[in-house]
Amino acid sequence: MDIGAFSSKLGSHLERLRDARASISGPIEWYHYDILANVVHIDAMLTGEHRDLDLLAGGLPIADIGAADGDLAFALEAQTGWELDIVDHGRTNQNGLRGARALASALNSKAQVHDIDLDRQFRLPRDSYGLVLLLGILYHLQNPYFALLELAYRAKHCILSTRVARVAGQERTPIGHLPVAYLVAPHETNNDSTNYWIFSPTGLERLVSRAGWEVLDRLNVGNTEDSDPATAQGDERMFLLIRSSQWIGGG
Repeated sequence: MDIGAFSSKLGSHLERLRDARASISGPIEWYHYDILANVVHIDAMLTGEHRDLDLLAGGLPIADIGAADGDLAFALEAQTGWELDIVDHGRTNQNGLRGARALASALNSKAQVHDIDLDRQFRLPRDSYGLVLLLGILYHLQNPYFALLELAYRAKHCILSTRVARVAGQERTPIGHLPVAYLVAPHETNNDSTNYWIFSPTGLERLVSRAGWEVLDRLNVGNTEDSDPATAQGDERMFLLIRSSQWIGGG
């Protein structure tokens, strides 16, 4: 399936998810952000044969890690029929994963919901994945290097996004060209104590390289001139398609 074909159907997926939420009784604090908006950026990033999502998946299961309520996983399942695992951590998830589990039931989804803490010595539900989605989660991890290294053993491809910064500190020191990360204070970024490492664009690429990944495609969106780790106007996101050189799944 071409990413453009998936992107063109986002409206119908949003409507289906909206109807499913409306059918669920009981109070659930749904995730506040539009996860499917990431698809527009992924569509803009992927080039050539990388636009074929089935080719990236290689007939293997898919993991959506940091999936919030699982919107992207449920949309992909509906359009592709892929075997999907939804992975998030109940303690930091908006609703303790009740939303993802309720949606799975309402949608009659076969996707499995797993509560896994990536900041521990975690084990994924399966030993091998064709594609892992890691969108907007890396800067919420205390140990992003370990997480990427472990994923490199288990997944052939990964699409990730994270916040990056080109200046940092009160003096707005330029860091974009350096392979570094800035550790934010507990309430410095979006008043959210689960934010930790904001990498420079160069730092993010160094990180994925050292963890055993090769960058295939990249895209930066938002403030790409003087982004910073904390302010709304300084928000920049970097999207990467990466391929593992450590994958032990064969192929």
